[in-house]
Amino acid sequence: MKTDLNYEKNGGFVIAIAQNYRTREVLMVAHANQEAIDKSAELGLATFWSKSRNKLWTKGLTSGDTLRIVETRADCDRDAVLFLVEPQGSGGACHKTGWFSCFGYKL
Repeated sequence: MKTDLNYEKNGGFVIAIAQNYRTREVLMVAHANQEAIDKSAELGLATFWSKSRNKLWTKGLTSGDTLRIVETRADCDRDAVLFLVEPQGSGGACHKTGWFSCFGYKL
């Protein structure tokens, strides 16, 4: 998919935010490169680039807790994307056991 995203601003990546389409709860934040954006469009599932593993990953392919994309938006600077998603499965978006959203810590 041709996008006009600014990958160079953040070293070849954009920030990728997954937000529940229905509840508007922010579920997680990760990084995406052009390959991840293309794969997300192809599969209809939120796909990211893992900097720690240096590889593409589609959230939930192993756990079954995928994030089905309803809509994708870019911010005004085009250096971040917002995946509006419908969570599939029951485990939520966070890798931390028992957490549905990665934003569970109150400061």
